[in-house]
Amino acid sequence: MTTPREVPEADDERLIWLFPKPPPRVRLAYRELSIAANGRPEEIAALGNITDLPRPWLPATCTDPVLRVDLWKWLDRVAAWINHEYVFDPAGIIPPCWPRHPHLVHELAVLADQRHRVHDALSSDLIEEWHRYTLPAFLERMRTRMQSHCERQHSPWPSRSRYVNHVSETEVRRRTEAYAGDIRALRTEPDLATSQPGAPRLSVVDSETGELLD
Repeated sequence: MTTPREVPEADDERLIWLFPKPPPRVRLAYRELSIAANGRPEEIAALGNITDLPRPWLPATCTDPVLRVDLWKWLDRVAAWINHEYVFDPAGIIPPCWPRHPHLVHELAVLADQRHRVHDALSSDLIEEWHRYTLPAFLERMRTRMQSHCERQHSPWPSRSRYVNHVSETEVRRRTEAYAGDIRALRTEPDLATSQPGAPRLSVVDSETGELLD
C-alpha cells in the first residue's frame, strides 16, 4: 500500500521525517468538516445533512470506496511514521498486520487525526498534549492488548471462540430473557414516589402559567 519514499527508510540519514499528509479524499473530508463547523450558512446548507459527513477518525463512517482507499493509505503511512519516529523498544512497534486488528484500526485513526490537527495550531500546546498523553496512551493500550502476539507474524484472534459463544443463539436468547425479566419487574414494581408514607401534599395550579403553587 505504501511506496519506499512515502514512509521513512531505516537507513535514511535525515534526522526526522514530516508527518504524512492526508491523501486528496481525506483532505476533502476534513475540508467539509471545517465548513460544517465554521462555514457560512449557505456553505453549510450545500453540504446536506452534516451528521452524514465522513469523519476520518471514525473509519466506519467513510463509506465512499475512494475515500476508504485513501484513508487506508494514509493510516498505513502514519503507522510506519510512528514506528520510525517514536518507537525505540520493539514492544512498542505497531505490527504490520494492524489492519487485521479492529482495535488498532479504531485507535490508529484517532491517533492520526489528533496528530493531523497539530498542523493547524499556532502554538505548541496540541503537540505537547499529543506527546504527553495521546501517543503514550495509545502505545500502552496496544501493548496491553497485543501482549506477545503478532511479534513475528499475525496470530489468529485468541478471543474468537469466546466471541462466537457471546453471539451464539443460546447466549443471545439468555440475554433477551434477562432483559425481559428486568422489564417485567420494572412494570410491576410500585411507584416509590407515591408509595411513601406521610401526609398528602396539596398544590394549586395556576391556570395561566401552569405553575404549581403551594
